[in-house]
Amino acid sequence: MRVFLRVVAVLLVLLVAAGIGGYFYAKPLLLTGTGYAAHNACAVTMVADRDDPESDLPPNPLVPYLTGYVNEAGRSATSQVLLALATQKAWYAKGFGCTVATERPEVPTATKVESDLNPFAAAAEPTMTPEVTAAIGRAFGDDLSRGQQADLGTRGVVVVKDGQLVGERYAEGFTDATPQLGWSMAKSVTNLLVGRYVLDGRVAVTDAGLRPEWTDARRSITVDQLMRMTSGLTWDETYSLGTPITQMLYAEDDMGGYAASQPLAHQPGTYQQYSSGSTNVLCGVLTGLTDVADSDFPRRDLFAQLGLGQAVWEVDGTGTPVCSSYLWATPREWAAIGQFALQDGEWAGDRLLPEGWMAQSTTATEVTRSEEEGYAAGWWVNKKADGTLVERSLPEDAYWAQGHDGQRLYVVPSQRLVVARLGFSPEVDDVRTDRLVADLVKALPDR
Repeated sequence: MRVFLRVVAVLLVLLVAAGIGGYFYAKPLLLTGTGYAAHNACAVTMVADRDDPESDLPPNPLVPYLTGYVNEAGRSATSQVLLALATQKAWYAKGFGCTVATERPEVPTATKVESDLNPFAAAAEPTMTPEVTAAIGRAFGDDLSRGQQADLGTRGVVVVKDGQLVGERYAEGFTDATPQLGWSMAKSVTNLLVGRYVLDGRVAVTDAGLRPEWTDARRSITVDQLMRMTSGLTWDETYSLGTPITQMLYAEDDMGGYAASQPLAHQPGTYQQYSSGSTNVLCGVLTGLTDVADSDFPRRDLFAQLGLGQAVWEVDGTGTPVCSSYLWATPREWAAIGQFALQDGEWAGDRLLPEGWMAQSTTATEVTRSEEEGYAAGWWVNKKADGTLVERSLPEDAYWAQGHDGQRLYVVPSQRLVVARLGFSPEVDDVRTDRLVADLVKALPDR
């Protein structure tokens, strides 16, 4: 019996050791999952003022094993595996959203942004023509079953023609005042921030030597290459536990520093590969260009000029805005961003971007090899570098911002048309936005 008990004891010790070892082996993966859950709970509750984080943003494979809570009084959210493991916390700060970090990040007082300069903020609900109503109805799946409509997941559509609000609709539970996460549409807005600083003479798209630790071949990476995803830095944009993109977003305090630490996989300027890491490296560069390196420069240098009073650009643990992914704005504010691009940076009588900035930014990249189709400097474009079209149903000059799970912001200069579509569409391949824009071009002919 004693021998048996000793054997059992040894086995138990080995099992516990294996369990502990397995946990520490898996901990980096678990932290990305709990970081994601904590951020979702915090942002959906405190930025969007909604109460169902699990269904509002993309699903988390760890959900069956997660526990957590939102502390609205303490302005934070916590998530862990099985009550105690891989705990992550997201901290809320007014004007800067939610940040996954061990400690509450230090951020300045957010610049107060009024909505007066946004012509759509207080505009009356538009009277829509039958054709516009039908086009937007298809984008919401009015012709589909209830289950298919839920999968399509359209939450908001705003249409602007000739600078006027001509179409608008929201899903139940959403209004024109509900901020929605644009995910990678933030990359296109980052392009506008770069343009602001190019106009001021603080940076040029040809600038290189962008990080002091880049003493190897990375020192030749330019601002333009970071915007056009041709930096050559090693990257994997697959949204799975433990990949560089999820590691960066949910387990790294300094997101730009993490991305910048990656080695080169290709000579800069020769290979185009989509990388949220490149955009966050760029945002770190922009932070260093401000008079005071802080978290507030998007609010001060862009939101305030456009009247984006409800927009929030969330920051990482160092206080640097997460330019790849974390811009929240109402659909009308997203439409205002599109109108600003359509007007080539002119707004309320002021020029805020260099003349011709948008034409330059929406010219497709010519590279030796590309994994992307029609990617330019932070914007997706219909006319590829070889002159062929990405989508033949759309006007040649159409370009757009595009984000995870169906976020789209289309600009069609020849039609003076802007279309914003926000939603949650993880189950469908076609979110019907190309059809929406094509239908609106027909429904809103030039007069």
